[in-house]
Amino acid sequence: MREVFQQELREVRDRLVQIAELVEETIQQATTAFGTSDVALAEQVIDAGERVDQMAAELDELSIDILARQQPVASDLRLMVGALRMSASLERMADLAQHIAQLARYRYPESAIPQGLRKTFAKMGGIDTQMAEKLVELLREPDQRLIDEIRDLDDALDELHAKVFEKVLSDKISTDTTGVVDATLASRYHERFGDHAVNITKQINFFLSGAAE
Repeated sequence: MREVFQQELREVRDRLVQIAELVEETIQQATTAFGTSDVALAEQVIDAGERVDQMAAELDELSIDILARQQPVASDLRLMVGALRMSASLERMADLAQHIAQLARYRYPESAIPQGLRKTFAKMGGIDTQMAEKLVELLREPDQRLIDEIRDLDDALDELHAKVFEKVLSDKISTDTTGVVDATLASRYHERFGDHAVNITKQINFFLSGAAE
């Protein structure tokens, strides 16, 4: 029974990695679609988000089934509970990537990014993509170094998010109300994407140390 349980735990980890890989692809494509007004790519992101939802739901069902049958204790229980929480965060990250892609689709053929903010949003998208890449590595092999790197990237993302608000509330950006709303929403989506990545690092840290933050 123990061997079967360990195999099931490996399947849970493998599925988390698969979801994270799709999230990485999704945020990368969403960033590109947003920056280039590529409506076809935006549609791909939206479709991929639906796939993430399905994969997360299937993982949750598997995790709950394992909990019911195996009644794990100690570190194994932490892993199972953490898997449910990480699955929810990954699902939300895919939703946020969808939201970014939807902004690109709604404003097509115009750009959803006001002049003066293109470089900022390119940086934000790049940081989100880096965080997603590191999450995949972290889920494959927990490492404190990766946890620290993801959190440092989140700090940089928060700084860019604050700068977007400063600019849209000043007279430095020449745009209409729609542009202000688009920029505000997009910045918030990027920032929340990073927050969920940090939430996953907290679950990994909990698994490693047995202590919540």
